[in-house]
Amino acid sequence: MALDPQAQALLDMVYRIGAPRFHELDVHQARHSFEKLQFALRPLAPPVASVTDVPIPGVQGGAVLMARLYRPISAGPDDVLPIAFYFHGGGWCVGNIPSYDVLCRELANHSGAAVLSVDYRLAPEHPFPAAVNDARHAVDWALDNAGLLGIDPARFALVGDSAGGTLSAVTALQLRDENGPRARLQLLIYPCTEILSRRPSRLAYCDGYFLDNETLDWFCEKYLPEPADRLDWRASPLLAGRFDDLPPAVFITAGCDPLTDDCKAYAAALESAGVPATVHEFEGMVHGFLTLGKFFRQSGEAVELAGRAIGAALAG
Repeated sequence: MALDPQAQALLDMVYRIGAPRFHELDVHQARHSFEKLQFALRPLAPPVASVTDVPIPGVQGGAVLMARLYRPISAGPDDVLPIAFYFHGGGWCVGNIPSYDVLCRELANHSGAAVLSVDYRLAPEHPFPAAVNDARHAVDWALDNAGLLGIDPARFALVGDSAGGTLSAVTALQLRDENGPRARLQLLIYPCTEILSRRPSRLAYCDGYFLDNETLDWFCEKYLPEPADRLDWRASPLLAGRFDDLPPAVFITAGCDPLTDDCKAYAAALESAGVPATVHEFEGMVHGFLTLGKFFRQSGEAVELAGRAIGAALAG
């Protein structure tokens, strides 16, 4: 698939100026670089009804997990809202709540739902399965404290991009296996579904398309320092073995992304098990385009599509 001209322009700029890639940086530099990119190319922050930082107690070791709750501009102060849990991307090593502030505001306004953005612990300081455990803990705590947050615990969605999309898929599987509450939707934005995949897109877009093989390896080494963990379904949900009785899934994928065939394989596994799965592929886009709305027209289209999908799933 050919790159969109705007995607080509971004890659030309990045590679022309010789910007270091993640695998050429230490983790602190990589986090700073990721945040700079998000802040430089994200659209203006839209107003919402309220933004509240939420400390979630009870994380392993007694720490507090931070989250941020967004209520859409249309919401009244006493409205009880459905909720979308948002898990950010960044290879389980980079990314944070501030980097995703604009996106979560947009999703809240487009969906009419509250959005809880979760600042799960990052590798290498907290390797697998810390992020998995944090995602599940945030969902459990928020639903148990629905009255405090002004949300309806019966209407929730699991949403995330890249590594966060993987966390959303894994949380849906955990809730099913443990007879927990059922999400109405899993919205998976170019997730990683199999760490050791060798599908065609992994080879076609492995170099020069933003998410290089070296960067994927860099993330894996830090998040999954134990090689055996790469075969754990909580890291590679395509290895779960059973895909029935899961929430309907909506996928947003980028055409020129090494992960795109893995996304389609997960959608096919869900459909084969009787779970509705819809894939929206944005042709010519690269991994990570969703949050770069100042640069990509398609970003705004994808964000609106995502918000409407959340709203439709959580209505009534």
